[in-house]
Amino acid sequence: MDKPKIPHMPTFQLDIEKLDIRPGDFDAAEASDKESLVILRDSVGFWKEGLSRLRRNPIAMISLVFVIIFLIGAFVVPEIYPYSYEHMDKLSPHLYPMQYSAAEEELRAAGEFVFPHIMGTDALGRDTMIRLLMGSRISLLVGIVAGTIILVIGSIYGAVAGYFGGRVDTVMMRIVDIIYSVPDILIIIILQVTLKFPLTRLAESVSVFAWINKVGVSLISIFIVFALLYWVGMARIVRGQILSLKQQEFVTAAKALGASNGRIIRRHLLTNCIGTLIVTTTLQIPSSIFTESFLSFIGIGVAAPMPSLGSLASDAMDGVTTYPHRLLSAAIWISLIILSFNLLGDGLRDAFDPRLKKDKS
Repeated sequence: MDKPKIPHMPTFQLDIEKLDIRPGDFDAAEASDKESLVILRDSVGFWKEGLSRLRRNPIAMISLVFVIIFLIGAFVVPEIYPYSYEHMDKLSPHLYPMQYSAAEEELRAAGEFVFPHIMGTDALGRDTMIRLLMGSRISLLVGIVAGTIILVIGSIYGAVAGYFGGRVDTVMMRIVDIIYSVPDILIIIILQVTLKFPLTRLAESVSVFAWINKVGVSLISIFIVFALLYWVGMARIVRGQILSLKQQEFVTAAKALGASNGRIIRRHLLTNCIGTLIVTTTLQIPSSIFTESFLSFIGIGVAAPMPSLGSLASDAMDGVTTYPHRLLSAAIWISLIILSFNLLGDGLRDAFDPRLKKDKS
């Protein structure tokens, strides 16, 4: 039997001289050689690049400065201000800005220093400036607490619905649609009427809960409504982000390594949504402040004598023709706070939203 013929393979000869290889090419690189290989531009992370884009936005930076000023004015200045928000001086009612009462004028004539009423006083002789600062403290606290509640509930709910999908997503989103149809003002009034007696009795019987009478049942009802109703917008946004992220390779790799669903949602999916979460929460704060101010304006807010920007505007309506500065100061203060947070939220969205980043690059 004949052996199969093996085809002839061509032979190649390596010409060392043509390759121009020298022994010195294999020596260790010197410092000057390494410097030529250094990357000219350092790698930029998500936070560093986002903050850099934010700093290049002048409107967002000005808004951030205003937000810091409002926070200092609300939480620092009242601690050193010489007047109290609840102190009533019947000898100095309805003072105009930078005006003194007769008794204060006598003290000044005697050589004593009297701190001026920068924004005047109200009908009960209470300093308007300190009440404005304390009212902004209440409004900012409501906005920050409400934003935190919305962030926690909405992000968890939306992440679970988007990750599991299918029937779970369908049922959870139908619940969101139902919550959207619930009138929030009606729920606040119902809760206020329902909870007033048991909470008041609890505050009187247990000293730990004495703060309930100070802040008022209405404010507690507002927080309950925020927790029940206001997180649905956040949940929809997070759900949309999770639906796109769960198809990525890093989620498949985490499942292959045996990571639990809770760990994948917590450590991988929500972490990659952090920019969207920050932006959405920042934009929810002014919405919550406006809601609280509106409810306080119509009388469903903090309990007297605790001030709120909405209640200050409501009280100023009685003397709007005689003392218009009281209404204007509260209205301008509310407008500046809401405008600053909205513009800051828009700047954060431009800086951290990757879709806008692609559009502008």
